Amino acid sequence: MAEFSLPANSKVKEGRSFKAPAGAKRVRSFKIYRWSPDDGQNPSIDTYEVDLDACGPMVLDALIKIKNETDTTLTFRRSCREGICGSCAMNIDGTNTLACLKPIEDCKGDVKIYPLPHMPVVKDLVPDLTHVYAQYRSIKPYLQADSQAPTRERLQSVEERDKLEGLWECILCFCCSTSCPSYWWNGERYLGPAILLQAYRWIADSRDERTGERLDELEDPFKLYRCHTIMNCTRTCPKGLNPAKAIGEIKKLMVQRKFA
Repeated sequence: MAEFSLPANSKVKEGRSFKAPAGAKRVRSFKIYRWSPDDGQNPSIDTYEVDLDACGPMVLDALIKIKNETDTTLTFRRSCREGICGSCAMNIDGTNTLACLKPIEDCKGDVKIYPLPHMPVVKDLVPDLTHVYAQYRSIKPYLQADSQAPTRERLQSVEERDKLEGLWECILCFCCSTSCPSYWWNGERYLGPAILLQAYRWIADSRDERTGERLDELEDPFKLYRCHTIMNCTRTCPKGLNPAKAIGEIKKLMVQRKFA
C-alpha cells in the first residue's frame, strides 16, 4: 500500500491563546489560521476570546476588534463591510463566504476561520489572487463592438437587460471557484465558476458583438468542460447567484451553434 506524508511545513500546529477581558460574560472563541512567510514557521491556529457584548454582530466585526485591540499582526483583507467589494472572502465555519455578511450567531461553537481553500496564501487570511485575476483578464471582461459607436449610449430593451440579472451582481470574491473540487485540481487550465459566470455575462449582453469569438475562446476541454455540475459554487455564493446555471448556458450555446 502506498503511504503518503505531508511536507513538514504543511502541518498546522496549535498556536497562541488570548483570553477575553476580565468580567466578560458573553464570550466566543475565534480559532484563526495564522501563517507568515517571514518567520519560517509552520502555520498555526491562534485562539482569540471575544466579548460579544462589546463587538458588532458580524465575523468581520470580531476580526477588526481582534486586530485593533488584541493582536495587530493579524492580517486579512476588508474594505466596504457591505458585501459589495468581495475583499473579506474567507472560509468561516467550513463555508466560503464574506466575513462582513456572516453573523457570529450563525456559527456553531468556536468560530473557525481559514483563508479561501486551495489558493496560495500571502499571509494569514489573505489569498494570492494573481492567477484568478489573470484568468479574468483572459475572457476580456468588457464590451466589444465593431459597429460605429452611437452618439449616446448603446440601448437595450427591457427584455435584453433582464438577461443580465444574476450575472452583473458578481463581485469576484471567488468563494465559488475555491469551493469547486474541479477547480482545485485543474485550476491552471479550468477557468472556474467565477470567471465563467463573468464570461457568460458578456456573451448574454445584447450590446456585445463578439459572441462567436468569445465562444471560440471557451471551446476547450479544460477552460469550460471541467465543470461537472457539483453545484458547490451555487451553494456557497454569498450573493445568491448561480454560476452553475451560467456555465450550463454557455454549454447550451456551444451545442446550438454546431447545429445552427
